[in-house]
Amino acid sequence: MARYTGPRAKVARRFNDPIFGPSKAVSKKGYPPGQHGRGRRRKQSEYAIQLMEKQKAKYTYGVLERQFANLFHAASRKGGITGTVLLQLLEARLDNTVFRLGIAPSRRAARQLVSHKHITVNGRVVNIPSFRLKAGDLVGVREKSKSLVAVTDSLRANMVKRYAWMEWDAEKMEGKFLNLPTREEIPENIQEQLIVELYSK
Repeated sequence: MARYTGPRAKVARRFNDPIFGPSKAVSKKGYPPGQHGRGRRRKQSEYAIQLMEKQKAKYTYGVLERQFANLFHAASRKGGITGTVLLQLLEARLDNTVFRLGIAPSRRAARQLVSHKHITVNGRVVNIPSFRLKAGDLVGVREKSKSLVAVTDSLRANMVKRYAWMEWDAEKMEGKFLNLPTREEIPENIQEQLIVELYSK
């Protein structure tokens, strides 16, 4: 499974946003990495700003270039606002949903749980992190995996985090993907219109 495995603190500092979760590096060093990070930086071009926003979205959701481009083209073929549809498709990924439900503390950990066959969709084991969920799908923890310390610790720590487009049954350790979220419900700090402008060139 292809995924980004490089330094996460440097990436978070580049965008000045803790996109991989809480980061001491971002709070302590509010400037980009590198020897010229503190100095004056020349004004960025329109293209550079748009590219940065796309990179930020890719790193946030853990999607590589080809996957992201395919998702964008899928979003552009659907009805509605392309940028919003793109974020909805990213939110509907199985690994993202496992993270949102609190089963895993991060998207990276969620991908690992899915790949190692700890997660079920509608009662069947699914080991494809990019699997796209539909309204009404049930996402749960495999019976044999319900006692995993990583899962129980994450659920305990994320009890407060709940999202309007999902339901969680703590007793069954199962969540329901109710519908695609609206743009207002998606908490990520991403300017999707810049991404649309980039691909429109």
